[in-house]
Amino acid sequence: MRKPRALAGPTQTPVAIAYFYKVKWGFQDEFIELFKRNHYPILEAQLKSGRLLSIEMYTPRFHGDGRGDWTFLTVLTYKNWQVVSDNRESTRLVKQLYPDQRLFKREEQRRFELLEAHWDTPLRPVEVK
Repeated sequence: MRKPRALAGPTQTPVAIAYFYKVKWGFQDEFIELFKRNHYPILEAQLKSGRLLSIEMYTPRFHGDGRGDWTFLTVLTYKNWQVVSDNRESTRLVKQLYPDQRLFKREEQRRFELLEAHWDTPLRPVEVK
């Protein structure tokens, strides 16, 4: 009989969160362009700092694939729950990376105007062995 693994505490366990976006029809390219320009550099800086462990981005492979609930997905794996709830680094990075805050806020507002829906889903790993 195999001995059960001890679970790591919340300060040690990585946390994966799926961020789903449903972009209005015809605006997918604009949404992705704004995401790459204004949001990805923040994520990339957090990856370099160790706050994030990985960044994955997806679009459905085929038009009309499945139920079509989402058109863009990011899966971010954070170092732990503590960094998920602490946004100080993100706030600092936004100011550092985007000195023209008016332009940044306007483009981020536009990115969210392009959405029909958005939701975040913290993921719980399932151990199979």
